[in-house]
Amino acid sequence: MTIAFIGLGNMGQAIAHNLLKGGHQLTVFNRTKEKADTLMEAGAQWAATPAEAAENADVVFTMLTDDAALREVATGEFGFLDRLPEGAVHVSCSTIAPDTARQLADLHQQRGTIYVACPVFGKPDAAAAAKLWLTISGDGAAKTKVRPLLDQIGQGIYDFGEDPGAANVVKLSGNFMLGCAIEAMAEAFTLAEKNGIDRTAVWTFFTDTLFNSPVYKNYGKMVAEEVYEPVGAAPALIRKDICLVLDEAQKSLVPMPFAQVVHQQLTATVAKGVDNIDWAGFAGEVSENAGVGKR
Repeated sequence: MTIAFIGLGNMGQAIAHNLLKGGHQLTVFNRTKEKADTLMEAGAQWAATPAEAAENADVVFTMLTDDAALREVATGEFGFLDRLPEGAVHVSCSTIAPDTARQLADLHQQRGTIYVACPVFGKPDAAAAAKLWLTISGDGAAKTKVRPLLDQIGQGIYDFGEDPGAANVVKLSGNFMLGCAIEAMAEAFTLAEKNGIDRTAVWTFFTDTLFNSPVYKNYGKMVAEEVYEPVGAAPALIRKDICLVLDEAQKSLVPMPFAQVVHQQLTATVAKGVDNIDWAGFAGEVSENAGVGKR
C-alpha cells in the first residue's frame, strides 16, 4: 500500500517506522526535514510539501500538534486535500476538537476522499513498540480498508461508530481522566509526605492493591519520585487538550469542575516556563503549594 505520513514528532516518527516495517511504500513530510532523516535512511521518500506527499497515496496519516496545524496541512496553500486521489483515506491521529474532525470529514466527502479519526493512547515508547491503544470512528468501509495498517501500529482497536468526531470525544475524555488521576495522586502523596510518610511507599502500597493499573503505576511512579522524565508530552501540549475538553463540555452542557482544576495546574506550569518535563509534572504545583517538593 502507498502511504503518506505527515507530522514527524516523537509519536509520528515511531508510528511511521512501524508502517515502513510493514513493507509499505512510505512518503513523509514534516516542517523540519531533519526529523525525517532516520525514516529516509530506512527507505522512506521525502516530499517537499504535504500535497506532494499525498498525491499518489492510498492512505495519508497525520499526527500533528493541534487543529490549526492539521487544517494547514490539509487545506492550506500546500495542503494535501485537493491532491489526494479519489477513494483515498485520511487517517487523523491528532488530538483535535470533535467538530474539526467532522468538518474535515465533510470536506473529504465533497472531494471523493474519506476521513477516519484515529486518536491514540500511549507514549512514544509504546508507539515504537506498536503497543498503542487506538480509538477510531468514521466511514465503515474506510475503517475496514485501513484496519491492517492500524494492526501494525497498535495493540488494540476500539471502534466508536460512524460519527467522525466520536473518537476525538473519547480521546479528550481519556486525557481528562489521566489528568484527574495525576492530580489525585499528587494530592494524596503530598498529604502523606507532609505527615512524614515516604511518597514512594504510599505509591507502592496503592499500586500493589487498590490501584493496580498501568496509569497509576507509570504516572504514579513519576509523581511519587517527582522525576518527570522522559518527556512523553509537554505540559503545553496537554493543556491544549484540556482546553478542548472544556470547550466540548461547554457545548454539551456538562459541568466538569475537575477539568478546571487540571487546566489551572497545567496553566501554572506553562506560565512558569516549565517545558522540559512530561506533562505529569504539573503535579509539582501541588507539592510547591504545600511547601515541599523537588521541582
